[in-house]
Amino acid sequence: MRRSLPFRKLRPDARIPTRAHEDDAGVDLYCAEDVRLAPGEGRVIGTGVAVAVPAGYVGLVADRSSMARKGLKTAGGVIDAGYRGEVGVVLWNISREPVELKAGDRVAQLLVLPVAVLPVSEADELDATQRGAGGFGSTGS
Repeated sequence: MRRSLPFRKLRPDARIPTRAHEDDAGVDLYCAEDVRLAPGEGRVIGTGVAVAVPAGYVGLVADRSSMARKGLKTAGGVIDAGYRGEVGVVLWNISREPVELKAGDRVAQLLVLPVAVLPVSEADELDATQRGAGGFGSTGS
């Protein structure tokens, strides 16, 4: 049985997310308003839709490659299974020129992935691994 991903319009003119191709990993999220982002400016862009991510899954807001060509970077975001508010997309204009978006433009994609929701506990020690506490850059460049 194939599940569906239910969306609800929060504005009458909002667009329900779509897939360009049946086997695309993500669904395209659409801008619900006209937006102008100055160079270096970041802002939450409304999509005008809410989604019911199923329990055991997480929604991840991710870049669309076409936005990168315009100089826009998605700051990402997590949509938990219990959240039912408007899906927002944090966009940053990393170019040196203003970027304009129109209502109905595709601005990001939503990926829905299974997630392990484990109970949290405190431990006096953690098991040893080969990597240990090596952090940023510890595996070379």
